Amino acid sequence: MDNLKLIALDAEDLQVVSAHLQDAVLKVADMAFVPRERRFAAVLNRFDWTSVQPGDKTKAPTRRQAALRFERVLGAQVSGIDLKAGQDVLALLALQFEPTSTEDPQGYLSLVFAGGGVVRLHVECIECEMKDLGPAWQARAVPKHPDDEAAH
Repeated sequence: MDNLKLIALDAEDLQVVSAHLQDAVLKVADMAFVPRERRFAAVLNRFDWTSVQPGDKTKAPTRRQAALRFERVLGAQVSGIDLKAGQDVLALLALQFEPTSTEDPQGYLSLVFAGGGVVRLHVECIECEMKDLGPAWQARAVPKHPDDEAAH
């Protein structure tokens, strides 16, 4: 598969980006908020869910390095993450958006991590880009979720 590049300008677009980033891993040091530029960015290793074909044992699942960028960020808060522990690895579960009102595009965009960590961005509006940075490599395993067991 070619490198993926996605843009999100509303909550529906953000759900697509979130699906492609589910189970991405990154180090705490690989994310940054730049208040002067009103930007939040992160470099992560995303699990390429399109590389997993049910029942096909011949194709190995892959990961790809990707950049994630949010513009028009007014502020950032962190909960459950030690920013001084730069080498700690986080696993991204989802991107979520909650608007401040129905008429205003402003709201709070959350990066939700396994273990309860959250980065909460106050944004003027959703302006997000996710872009693969290079070739894929073989993943060690397919990520599993507690709900996966119950579904089968």
